[in-house]
Amino acid sequence: MSTLHAHTRQFDARALREEFPILQRLVRGGKPLIYLDSAATSQKPAAVIQALEDFYRTTNANIHRGVYELSEAATLAYDQARAKVARLINAPDPRECIFVRNTTEAINLVAQSWGRANLGPGDIVVLSLLEHHSNIVPWQLIARERGAELRYIDIDESGRLLLEQLDEYLASGRVKLVSVTHVSNALGTITPVAEIVERAHAAGAVVLVDGAQSVPHLPVDVQALGVDFYAFSGHKMLGPMGIGVLYGRRELLEAMPPFLGGGDMIRTVTLEESTWADLPAKFEAGTPSVADAVALGVAVDYLQRLSMPAIRQHEMELVRYALARLDEIPGVTLYGPVGEDRSGVVSFTLGDVHPHDIAGILDSEGIAIRAGHHCAQPLMRRLGVVATARASVYLYNTEEDIDRLVDALLIVRQLFNIED
Repeated sequence: MSTLHAHTRQFDARALREEFPILQRLVRGGKPLIYLDSAATSQKPAAVIQALEDFYRTTNANIHRGVYELSEAATLAYDQARAKVARLINAPDPRECIFVRNTTEAINLVAQSWGRANLGPGDIVVLSLLEHHSNIVPWQLIARERGAELRYIDIDESGRLLLEQLDEYLASGRVKLVSVTHVSNALGTITPVAEIVERAHAAGAVVLVDGAQSVPHLPVDVQALGVDFYAFSGHKMLGPMGIGVLYGRRELLEAMPPFLGGGDMIRTVTLEESTWADLPAKFEAGTPSVADAVALGVAVDYLQRLSMPAIRQHEMELVRYALARLDEIPGVTLYGPVGEDRSGVVSFTLGDVHPHDIAGILDSEGIAIRAGHHCAQPLMRRLGVVATARASVYLYNTEEDIDRLVDALLIVRQLFNIED
């Protein structure tokens, strides 16, 4: 028995479904909803939905500004949510966890603040072909402004990173930052972050990791990984939309200029100049999404109650089942690695059928998947496709969901007369 299986307890995904109100919904003329698009956004358990309502019913007040009971209660709830997030990823200090709107904003914060202060002509930022546009476009913008250059780590035919290219880039002595995804949203590839960090740090480079697809699905320990920055979103991990987190090493965050200016991020303001508040307030200008942060804290409680290793084990079993079942369908092409370095994302094509047509027919059967380039156009070009269909599982999915997916894909084959 593997270490993963030996130290986790399994949970009952069928029973968990009862705790997600939207999964009780009937769609398309009375069909039960089969939700296989959690890589785009996760569904929310009743406890998280209730937390949002309870905050606005009982605790709503602006934080850090009032000495009255309601404001103090809201501030405490907000700070407790930050502490929960810090414990989830094993951040050394909750003040190193900055609340933002989403992973995209977190990466832009680093690009605009750290990047503007540290990048110059001839410096190199290393990305990979697995990146979501949110970890490409911000670096294109800041590189153009600062005169820096971008380099990309290619992938092999299984969708794994070619780390020898990283070594070649690092050998130049000009790499200031390596910014890579932890888990590919399009292929499910789990990248060797700890190894990347070790190589980058040895060359004097800083490392940012896009954890949007990892924190909801894997045990993540930012200290063990050694990362300098780590970004993720609440809505992909059972929390509400509009809240995300940037973890950053304290010495880096303290040296960085503010990303946004305004209220609550200042220490003093005169007509001539301002000074900045301590972390994390320095990077949280204006009224934050307090209710969303509180509800994210409840989502973290939910995940930790199940345990992240157990969630990972459940998804590994599901994706193995999905890959085996889909491989039975003539005409299906599967993308991404096979092995333990894969998350619960399954991208595929079916003959010459456009993925949008596949998704449309599946929708008529009550099955929700994603189709398109998945905000990863450079990767799609590398794969030689315009788009893929993508089914992504989470803690509330079951083997029966996969069976329904396979049955619906057989309907697609029939409608498009795909031959064996």
